[in-house]
Parts: sequence; structure tokens; C-alpha cells
Amino acid sequence: MEPTTNTYQKQPEKKPSSALIVLVIILSLAVIFLGYKYFTKSSQLGQTSEEKAILEDVKSDLEKQLRDMIVEYDSLKTNNDSVNGLLSSEQDKIKNLLRMHASDAEKIRKFQGELETLRKVMRSYIVQIDSLNTRNRELTAENIQVKDQLTTVETQNVELSKEKEMLNTQVQLAKVLSAKNILVTPMNKSDRENMKINKVAKVKVCFTVRENSVAEAGTKDVYLRIIRPDEVVLPSGNGETFEFNGEQVIFSAKRQLEYDNKDIDMCIFWDKNADLIAGTYTVVLYAGNYEIGSATFTLK
Repeated sequence: MEPTTNTYQKQPEKKPSSALIVLVIILSLAVIFLGYKYFTKSSQLGQTSEEKAILEDVKSDLEKQLRDMIVEYDSLKTNNDSVNGLLSSEQDKIKNLLRMHASDAEKIRKFQGELETLRKVMRSYIVQIDSLNTRNRELTAENIQVKDQLTTVETQNVELSKEKEMLNTQVQLAKVLSAKNILVTPMNKSDRENMKINKVAKVKVCFTVRENSVAEAGTKDVYLRIIRPDEVVLPSGNGETFEFNGEQVIFSAKRQLEYDNKDIDMCIFWDKNADLIAGTYTVVLYAGNYEIGSATFTLK
């Protein structure tokens, strides 16, 4: 048997083609580039998150400062409506700024730009309000001083009025007539003194009108009132009255006097026209709306 011939022969090795090598190189470079980009992107993402957190903190702090300024403006409110209007206007500016729709970075730039301006405005208002408060305190002090002065003047005027009134009263009283040496004599029909009630026909009252240099001279009406023990006034024949202290009162008799500022003696008579009772009677004399004298007598 013939030996078999091994037909298998080692094939020569094929070298990779140039195109394949280029492709592999390109793919390798692409992988390296994508890996670098991924790493860089990851680093950038991490940095952005950290920056966002910082920006958020800055924005929150600025917003808090703006809200605090709103409260500070409230504390600056005064009784001055004009100033209060300006303060409210500044508060509205801050509120509108806080309501602004923008990114954190834009808000921060806006807040930072406005915050210092708002603080300057607030400081100017504080100075104005302090000045107004100082002036108000000065005006209040001046008003108190003026009121005290007015009170003092009013008190002085009241005192002067009282003194004037007192002087006027004293002058008027100095002009009042007065009677002295008043003598009352109950008399019977024979014009003799008699103290028995069933014998009395008239009552004679004699007196002296004193000298008074400051009283007005001239004709004077002198009135006599005789008052029984039971407080009943014995009337005149016609039941006449005269005015005394704003009231009409009954009198018993009257007589005119020509007064010349010197002592003058005179008598007034009451003719019996009413019942008499036992007891002590009072006689009162009046002139010029003043009581000028009185006396008493007793009937049995």
C-alpha cells in the first residue's frame, strides 16, 4: 500500500490590512476621547451642583436682608403722612424685587445692585426722621412752655378779675347806706307808747341814716318790714311789694329820703291793718337793694 501523501500544507500567515489597523486606532482614540469627555463632564457636573448650592445660599441671604429691610421700614413709620408714604413706596420696591422671575444668578446680581441703593435711601430717611423727631420734641417742649405761660396768664387774669370784682364789691358796699340808733315804739291811738297787742294802733320806727361820703346823694326810698314772731310780714295798707335780690317782697311801710351824704334822722310809721300776736317782732330797714339795719321789740 502506498503511503498516503499528507496534502495539508501550512498556510502562510496573513498580515492585517492597513485599513483595519487604522480603524482600530480610530476606535481606540474615540474610546479615549469619550472617556476623557465623560470624566470632564462628570467633574463639571459636580462643580455646577456645588456652585448652585452656593448661589442658592447667597440668594437666600440677600432675600432675608431685603425682607429685614421691609420690617425696618415699618419701624420707621411716624405720624407724618408724607414720610409714611415715601416709606411705603420703598417697601413696595423691595416687594416687587423679591417677586422678580429670573435665574438665581440674575436675581443675585439684581439684589446686590439694588441692596446698597436701598440701604442708602433708608439711611437718608433715618436722618430725616431723626431730624423730624428732634424738631417735634422741640415743638412739644415749646408748646408745653407756651401752655404753661398761658396757664400762668390765665391764672393771673382770674386773680385780677377776682381782685377787681372784690374791689368793685368793696366800692359798692362802701356806697351802701346804713342806719344807726334804731328805736321802735308801739303806740296807741293817743300816740303814746303801749306794748299791749290790743292797744297798739301803730308802730313808729325812728333811726339815723349815717354819713357816707362815697354814697350817691339824692332821693332814696327807704322800706320798712315788720315781721311777727310767726314770720308773717305785716303788710302796708295796699299790700305793696318792692324788689330785693331779684325778688318781689312785701313791705310794711316806706318813706323817701333826700340824702346829702350827712347824718340824717327820720321816722317811718306803720298803721295797724293786721292782727298782732304776743312775742318778739323784728323790724328791718332797706335802701338801694341792701339791708341797712334791724332791731327788735316785744308785744304782750
